[in-house]
Amino acid sequence: MVIVENMQEAGSLADLIASNIGLKVEEAQGLLEIIDPIERLKRVNDFLNKEFELLSMQARIQSAAKEEMGKSQREYYLREQLRAIQQELGETDARSEEIAELRKAIANARMPQNIEKEALKQLGRLEQMHPDAAESGMLRTFLDWMVELPWSKSTKDSLEIKKAKEILDEDHYFLEKIKERILEFLAVRKLKKKMKGPILCFVGPPGVGKTSLGKSIARAMGRKFVRISLGGVRDEAEIRGHRRTYVGALPGRIIQGLKQAGSNNPVFMLDELDKLGADFRGDPSSALLEVLDPEQNHSFSDHYINLPFSLSDVMFIATANQMDTIPGPLRDRMEVISLSGYTEEEKLQIAKRYLVPRQTKENGITEKIITFSDEALKTIISKYTREAGSGTWSVKSDPSAGRWPAGSRKGRSGSSRSMLPPSPSI
Repeated sequence: MVIVENMQEAGSLADLIASNIGLKVEEAQGLLEIIDPIERLKRVNDFLNKEFELLSMQARIQSAAKEEMGKSQREYYLREQLRAIQQELGETDARSEEIAELRKAIANARMPQNIEKEALKQLGRLEQMHPDAAESGMLRTFLDWMVELPWSKSTKDSLEIKKAKEILDEDHYFLEKIKERILEFLAVRKLKKKMKGPILCFVGPPGVGKTSLGKSIARAMGRKFVRISLGGVRDEAEIRGHRRTYVGALPGRIIQGLKQAGSNNPVFMLDELDKLGADFRGDPSSALLEVLDPEQNHSFSDHYINLPFSLSDVMFIATANQMDTIPGPLRDRMEVISLSGYTEEEKLQIAKRYLVPRQTKENGITEKIITFSDEALKTIISKYTREAGSGTWSVKSDPSAGRWPAGSRKGRSGSSRSMLPPSPSI
């Protein structure tokens, strides 16, 4: 600056300044080619104005960045001080406490490494998010589902064939061939822990004991029992769940059932498989193909969780009233076990061993108040427990009343099913 102030010639001043402001080669060459010193000095002045504007803009950017950085550091420092003061006073911030509890719950859930990494990532997003943000509630619900799912919780199998036979005999009378097949199934499970299939499907009319057989299998194996009814299900999201972007989104019934069981290896009963429907919302039977396929269900992905969950340890059992309405690909994944009706003598034993004791207990009646003779039970069986499709009591409508007489029932096809005969004497 001292040299510049003492210079008197315009040309020399322009050359000195131009050599110290870092011009490009083309700009410096163009400046040297200007012979008139005044013109050369004006061109140098233009370069200086550009440099001044550039440096001013950089200074403003650095100042703003420094100010923002200082503000963030100041807020962080004050927040840490506030947390330390609250800990000393025994007071904790509700938000911080909630985040700490979620972090601890994620660690205790024993998730697979990639699942835990995603859960911690979403927890970090929740921690940085304002509590009143719309996405905050959705993330909180998602993390609750993540920590409550049984990623590593399982029950230990108790595969004692003799004990399993005792339980099946205790819960069900007769059905010898079906019990034998179930015991064979459990015996193979005992030999090979990670057996892939088959999936048992009990088929028969209502009331023959399909669901109770599933409960007995769960009790014999020492596993939790979960049952979901598929009757009338038409939305594929009932199986796979909804996307988290939708309001009120929830996981599908498979994930909900596993959360309800609290273990990743329950006996899972899919009831009324033959009553699945399909419409514009998707085909639930197609979604069940992945669930029931042992080659695919080790990485089942629910749309809500959007992370793989292994169903390979789940024992699926299906029930249906008929096989005709079950799609072929789904039927091919199952082993069908038919349960027909019972003879009159079998019904008598079922009534004496199970039904009468249960009903008298539920209604608070003791043997001192009422007793059932075999003749009375046989009369009830013959007149009130007709098998499906074996004929019905016929009645005629009352033309004067224009309706079916009192006591009559209409069957599924709309025709009259039965008119109950007078109650037998007991």
